[in-house]
Amino acid sequence: MFSGLIRYRGTVLSVILSGVEGRGANVEGRLIVQCEGVEVERPQPGDSIAVDGVCLTATAVDGDAVAFDVVPETLACSTLGDRVAGDCVNVEYALRVGDRLGGHFVYGHVDAAIRVLSRMPEGQGERMRVETPPPLAAMIAPKAFIAVDGISLTVAAIGDGWFEVALIPETIARTTLCARPPGSRVNLEVDPIARYVVHGTL
Repeated sequence: MFSGLIRYRGTVLSVILSGVEGRGANVEGRLIVQCEGVEVERPQPGDSIAVDGVCLTATAVDGDAVAFDVVPETLACSTLGDRVAGDCVNVEYALRVGDRLGGHFVYGHVDAAIRVLSRMPEGQGERMRVETPPPLAAMIAPKAFIAVDGISLTVAAIGDGWFEVALIPETIARTTLCARPPGSRVNLEVDPIARYVVHGTL
C-alpha cells in the first residue's frame, strides 16, 4: 500500500526484456534502479516498492541499486517497458503502520498506460490533459483521486476521452511529471474505491 506522495526519485540503470519482441504474454523483464532513500528506508529483498506507480517486489539490493523482476502483465499495462538506462522514475516505499497518509490509498496496480495530450501553464503550475481509456471512464470523476505515475492527484476536469489534473510547482519539481511532454505515456491507477463501487463490490 502506498500514499502517492513522492519523496524519492530513481535512475534506471538497466532494463532487460526477454522473450518475443514487443509487448505480449511471452515478454518479461528485469529492471535495476538506483533509488534515493535506501539509507533511510533500508529496503530488503521481498519488499514492495512502487516505481512510477507500479508496485514491484525487490529481488536484490546492492547499495542503492535495487533489482526487480517485471512480469508480462505489468509490462503490458504500464510504461516500464518504455524505460531505458538513464531515465528518471518516481520511487515510493511501502507505507508502514503509523505513517502519515497525506495522499490517498494507492495500490500500485496500474490500470493502463495512457498518453499525455496537452500541458498548459495555469497560475504558478500547469494543467495537464491525458487520455481516458473507455473501460475506465466510469471510474474517473471531477474532484476524485487519481494516481498518475504513482502521484496522488485530484481530477480537475473531465471530457470526452480525456481528463485533466492541476499540477502545483512542488509536484512538477519533485516528480518525473516535469519530463512528460505531450505524446509521452504515463501510468494510470484509478481510485480503488471508485473501482469497487463501479464493480458493485462495496
